[in-house]
Amino acid sequence: MEGAPLSRANRKRQPPQASVNSLRTSTLETPPVLPVVMALPDIVSLVESDLMRVERVFRDEFLSDLKVISDVASHVRDAGGKRIRPALLLLASRLFAHSSDRMITLGAVVEYIHTATLLHDDVIDEAATRRGRKSANSRWGNKTTVLIGDFLYTKSMAMALTQDNLGILRLLSDVTLRMIEGQVLEIEREADLSVREDQHLDIIRRKTADLFSVCMRIGAILGHASEEKEQALAAYGLALGLAFQMKDDLLDFTATEKSLGKPIGLDLREGKLTLPVIYMLEAADGKIRRKVETVIEDRGFEHVSHDEIVGLARRCGALDRAEAMAVKQAEAARLALGPFGPSPERDALLTLPDFILARDH
Repeated sequence: MEGAPLSRANRKRQPPQASVNSLRTSTLETPPVLPVVMALPDIVSLVESDLMRVERVFRDEFLSDLKVISDVASHVRDAGGKRIRPALLLLASRLFAHSSDRMITLGAVVEYIHTATLLHDDVIDEAATRRGRKSANSRWGNKTTVLIGDFLYTKSMAMALTQDNLGILRLLSDVTLRMIEGQVLEIEREADLSVREDQHLDIIRRKTADLFSVCMRIGAILGHASEEKEQALAAYGLALGLAFQMKDDLLDFTATEKSLGKPIGLDLREGKLTLPVIYMLEAADGKIRRKVETVIEDRGFEHVSHDEIVGLARRCGALDRAEAMAVKQAEAARLALGPFGPSPERDALLTLPDFILARDH
């Protein structure tokens, strides 16, 4: 029955047990047989009609009597987005032949949580653009943008409450807390040249990968999956989310501003040490280290150019090493799908890591 709570999901659920380090290699000895690679339009077609319904809910629920909230809502909607998080939830649900209004509502919920995080991130980063357009904070100011982010967090929990499922609500509230913790950790470690790989992976797990994992778990819960398959999808989402963020970190070095939709080199200017920078510092001599410090101190590339930093990272192997780590996480995601037999949804999930690694924005 659509409105009935899912009893197994109402037990207290813990985050997936796989650690960031354990995802570097899989416990599965052999990967599933890879299908013929699906084209992106074929993947999209599996959930396209559902995503359109998610988009309508996202639009219709982002409402308020206050004009400023409605204006920001229109701005956010018009900016678009990949909608990868609701797409993952929908694919996971469809993997178990599940279809319901519940998965549509929850697809909008996870996109609200993600959007709230982006609004807060832009305030913290003092970002002027987002997806090639003026950011909300540059148009309406920091105070309003922060409050609208809070509005979306609250709206997401209110919508989740209507689904009468304590287990899913707990997952969503827990992952929201972990995402905020990730933001706090990132701020604490700004401009800290001693940040290690494992510390950075902890940040991106909290900020990005945990929500990917929760999207997959919600789909499994809605589809009444076994515990084994739910955990497999949780591990898939976690590894995919790590690969996604690692690729983002690389694009900050290698993409163009036009394709990225925001200034390049932003992470380093803001003192955020991502994997390419961490690996560069590990391989660097004092002269290179000083160049990195100069960019952070200047909060820009006035004295050391972005091209020079990219060249240094490339020559010392930092970019290749960061790319290899993203590839390893993508492979871990594919390996996690071992318990699943062939189906269009499984094949789509097997192919998604390749699109994440190949993207240019």
